[in-house]
Amino acid sequence: MHWIDGIIIAFYFVVLICISYYKRQKNESESSFLLSGRTLSLPAFVATLVSTWYGGILGVGEYSFQFGVSQWVLFGLPYYFFALLFAVFLAGRIRENKALTIPEALSNTYNRQTGAASTIIIFLLVSPAPYILMLGLLFQFFTGSEVNILVFASLTALFSVFYVSLSGFRAVIRTDVLQVVLMYTGFAVLLFLAIRYAGSPFQVWDQLPDTHQAPLGGHNIQYLLVWFFIALWTFVDPAFHQRAAAAKSPATARKGIFWSVGFWFLFDFFTVSAGLYGFLILGELDNPILVYPELGAFLLPVGLSGLFFLTLLATIMSTLDSFLFLSGQTLGRDLIAKFWWPEKSVSITRWCMLLSAVLGILLIIIYPSVIALWYVIGSVLIPGLLFPVLGVYLPFFRLRVSVAVWALTLPCAVAAIWLILGTLTTGDLYSYAFLGWEPFYPGLFTALAIWLFGRNKTI
Repeated sequence: MHWIDGIIIAFYFVVLICISYYKRQKNESESSFLLSGRTLSLPAFVATLVSTWYGGILGVGEYSFQFGVSQWVLFGLPYYFFALLFAVFLAGRIRENKALTIPEALSNTYNRQTGAASTIIIFLLVSPAPYILMLGLLFQFFTGSEVNILVFASLTALFSVFYVSLSGFRAVIRTDVLQVVLMYTGFAVLLFLAIRYAGSPFQVWDQLPDTHQAPLGGHNIQYLLVWFFIALWTFVDPAFHQRAAAAKSPATARKGIFWSVGFWFLFDFFTVSAGLYGFLILGELDNPILVYPELGAFLLPVGLSGLFFLTLLATIMSTLDSFLFLSGQTLGRDLIAKFWWPEKSVSITRWCMLLSAVLGILLIIIYPSVIALWYVIGSVLIPGLLFPVLGVYLPFFRLRVSVAVWALTLPCAVAAIWLILGTLTTGDLYSYAFLGWEPFYPGLFTALAIWLFGRNKTI
């Protein structure tokens, strides 16, 4: 990293603090701190949702480098599909609901025990661990330092806690607007230079191996279906719910998601293409998760390389700050403050953001892989949340109050036990299938059975 690049990056951090501190309110209400007063405009809605969705940028690069266009099939198309369904069936209803968070909505629909149980699941679901890991890797690469990535990861995570805690959701929105501009600009420049260096996308396509051209990337159908079902994450994603609840109106929430899908499609084209160019230009990499930084370092001159580093940094931090905030409010406001100190919900949320960062750092020590973290978290937690959350807004999925807690916890427990058995029987930390089944399936089947048995048929 050249000293010019260092100045650019330092300036970026200063800007983040300034825009987070701008018009800060010392004594904010819950609605203002958590949802920015529910006045989110359409452009701000799109900017914050689009940027938040792409925090796993290094994991995306790792996958596209290894398996080509199947990245779009596994990590693009299913999410477009479920996002559009979310826009049609859920976004408007979430905005009309008086609840500020998912646990509060579950408490109002079922009972306090259901809401309390959901806080633990959602707290784990929005773990910032994958994004803390990527920031550590990114800083270690660009500084060329031998310092352990945990040092860089810890410092950037704590910095995010600091600037988000200044203004809450307002800080998240303001920084996301800046970060989404950096995302698209940086990857557009990188792709332009890659085309100049290696030729048009049509020329590159002819040079790719069959694995990189295949829609499944060499994987079997069961693996594809697991990732497709993990895309159900969209229905229970607290970031989606938070932004829909914060929108100026139900129409803003619906339109915002439709616009976001279009922007996601464009950014997926950038990221897939960059991964394929990286595969051809760079050849073998010891650590494929660094394909985008490696390609940027290879193609970009001083100054532009610093700006591209900001592109990656901003993409990751846009999700990190959102997940830190969501996990902090889930554990702090929806559990601790709700039951013990309701008058201190904002301050407790801030402290729980710090706790979330610390737990995220501990988790990356166990699973030092972005893809593995996504897979484990999604496979274990989504089956339990799916039917209870859908039941809040869609009467067809509504459960009886007496089974709601079981519908939340039992599928997660089954999926977790299945994952542990798969790991123990294979002796591989990254092998999860037991008896030939990935853990998501028994978790989902358990959830479906509970819903069929415990569905509230009177609605």
